[in-house]
Amino acid sequence: MSRAATAPLRHLVLVLGDQLDADAAAFDGFDPAQDAVWMAEVAEESTRVPSSQMRTAFFLSAMRHFAAELRARGRPLHYRALDDEGNLGTLAAELRQAVAALRPRALVMTAPGEWRVLAALREAAAAAGLELDVREDRHFLSTVREFRAHAQGRKQLRMEFFYREMRRRHGVLMDAADPSQPEGGQWNFDADNRESFGRGGPGAVPPPRRFEPDAITRDVQALVRARFAGHPGRCDDFGWPVTRAQALEGLDAFVRERLPDFGRWQDAMWPGEPWLWHAHLAAALNVKLLHPREVVAAAEAAYRAGRVGLASAEGFIRQVLGWREYVRGIYWTQMPGYLERNALGA
Repeated sequence: MSRAATAPLRHLVLVLGDQLDADAAAFDGFDPAQDAVWMAEVAEESTRVPSSQMRTAFFLSAMRHFAAELRARGRPLHYRALDDEGNLGTLAAELRQAVAALRPRALVMTAPGEWRVLAALREAAAAAGLELDVREDRHFLSTVREFRAHAQGRKQLRMEFFYREMRRRHGVLMDAADPSQPEGGQWNFDADNRESFGRGGPGAVPPPRRFEPDAITRDVQALVRARFAGHPGRCDDFGWPVTRAQALEGLDAFVRERLPDFGRWQDAMWPGEPWLWHAHLAAALNVKLLHPREVVAAAEAAYRAGRVGLASAEGFIRQVLGWREYVRGIYWTQMPGYLERNALGA
């Protein structure tokens, strides 16, 4: 007998395309006998600002793989595919339709990464007379409240000071003998991480880990080619990680093969070499297939084991623990007015 036949729906858990973590806060207290998950692919997320074909294919494939994982875990799922007949094209419209059909008592979600999306879903929930329980996004190491406290009273915000605070708070690359001090006696190694290639170029560069498209991804590629033919780029040469297992494999390969030289060459560029020693991990981090804590821990462990120099480990960790967290804090503490700012007169 189905859940719907035995009990009313308590919580409808909303999962967005960049929230592909089965252990996210939205699932805290999830009961498959009373709750269900809702996911929707909608054209608006690729057309509001024209998305490249590759980016759209990555999101749709990762979402469909995650949906398969949820079903395997026995979590009731209501999934709306982009090519389903009658797809309404926006998250808010699809949610309104789902609420009318499923009649949940409340909506639950992890905090989204975009102000526009949060506002639209809150409006849809309010129109249906439902509470929207927005829970903390645990895929960041600083909450928005913590960043606001850091920024309080400062005449000028600088990433460097926030980064040092994060290092201390989370005990990352700190001196074992004096945990208040940075490993190696200095907070950053920018002076060691700004080399450029000579005339001979970068030489042999270990390639990023790539993954052969499976049937799900191939279906998505065909859909994207047909639906978004006029969008930038192509999605034919697809090799991105679309599952957590693939993302973890990509992280391991980066730490072993390219992190040792990441610091030295992190700002260097060369024609025809788009990746060089960079991580190729941002996509997996952004859709929550990887957690920044495990990414930072992997880099630090490689340093502690003597496989990676301190300058490279610090330079990479700064991007994840520093810039990624800092930019998010700026965004959420300054929105919505931040959207209209144009300090450089562009």
